[in-house]
Amino acid sequence: MQRIMIAGTGSGCGKTTVTCAILSALRQRGVRTAAFKCGPDYIDPMFYREILGTPSHNLDSFFCGRDMLCSLLASQTECNDIAVIEGVMGFYDGTEGSAYRISEMTETPVILVLNCRGMKESIGAVMQGFLQYQLPNRIAGFIFDRLPLRLIPFVEQLCDTLKTGFFGCLPAHEYTLESRHLGLVTAAEITDIHEKMNALGALAEQYILLDRMMETGCSSLLAYHPPVFPKLRSHPVIAVARDRAFCFLYNENLSILREIGCEIKYFSPLTDVHVPAADGLILCGGYPELYAGQLSENVTMRHEIKAAISNKIPVIAECGGFMYLHSYLRTESGKKYEMAGVIDGTVFPSGKLQRFGYATMRAHADNLLCKAAETLKVHEFHYWDSTDAGAGFTAEKTDGRSWECGHISSTMYAGFPHLYFPSDIRIALRFAAACAKYGGKDASYSADL
Repeated sequence: MQRIMIAGTGSGCGKTTVTCAILSALRQRGVRTAAFKCGPDYIDPMFYREILGTPSHNLDSFFCGRDMLCSLLASQTECNDIAVIEGVMGFYDGTEGSAYRISEMTETPVILVLNCRGMKESIGAVMQGFLQYQLPNRIAGFIFDRLPLRLIPFVEQLCDTLKTGFFGCLPAHEYTLESRHLGLVTAAEITDIHEKMNALGALAEQYILLDRMMETGCSSLLAYHPPVFPKLRSHPVIAVARDRAFCFLYNENLSILREIGCEIKYFSPLTDVHVPAADGLILCGGYPELYAGQLSENVTMRHEIKAAISNKIPVIAECGGFMYLHSYLRTESGKKYEMAGVIDGTVFPSGKLQRFGYATMRAHADNLLCKAAETLKVHEFHYWDSTDAGAGFTAEKTDGRSWECGHISSTMYAGFPHLYFPSDIRIALRFAAACAKYGGKDASYSADL
């Protein structure tokens, strides 16, 4: 199976639009395609899923070493013809978690998206800078976004001069994807999503050199040691919130839970009346603030979740799920909505991005996910804060900034930081064992944790 990375010169350069256009064109050709996103982004893979009709996945070199990264890539691509991997931020940005680093770890050729709006000769300067900034690199060439068609011969000549590949362009078009503070709006919020994606696919078929791209994709086998997953001797059922309010969920987390023996049941805190019968609970991130009224009006659901947690059902509640567990959510207009009432506090808009980026958390006590003094790698990305964000962990960035966060117990993790189970599969193993124990099932594994 071939693999290619579509990276960019910076955030907002058009790489997601170009990636969606390519995925749509390949689907229309009947090419079996797997899609991946570098880094911790939740939203872009939702667009891939809408286009391809299959789950899409993340590749994150901050969270994962090379063996796990290559294993994730290989496990999702065995039945496909090509894997298309979208980069994160600018190609070199993010140091440990950069698209550059992932391209090296997975030995994947890279096509850079360069937004040409307002440029001509400067296009060459940007190209030369990226080609020479860090050597060696796997940059195979460029796709020129928002390029006036009259400049195609000009950029083709630039590619010849700089001895790099010309992979086509996307001219200016009307099929823009709306944004909000956490990135693009979700695919589910765009009423004409399929029409837009089909139109972008038609543009890609016309203006992007898809055959050349596929010929450039690397098909060499990756040498790595796949992880070994212990198996639970029982099958605990985990209820996972999944709807428009709770939509930020890593497929890899669920894949690992299934791999070790868990059964997943989805439910909607927005529209379902009852929590499904389960041995554990996951309340993932999302946009509860956009649906605060509807969540508040679903009184039976709020009360059942509070009762389940009071009865010590194991629960992971991240970011939006953590917000839902508070007593109140106060919106930007100042209106307060009742939430689940598990955490005696109020979440509120802060007006600015809070504690953005990767961090490492150190536990102050034994808890559902880890032992005292052990560390977990996490990611935060939110504009909200809490009157009680918790103090179960100390989180620290590489630049030395630190803060207290997280409510913890032997049956709970609730906080703004997001978890990524492939970074440490013991997180999933301990959570699943706690779920089995709660349900009166065998909590032992086929091998030691």
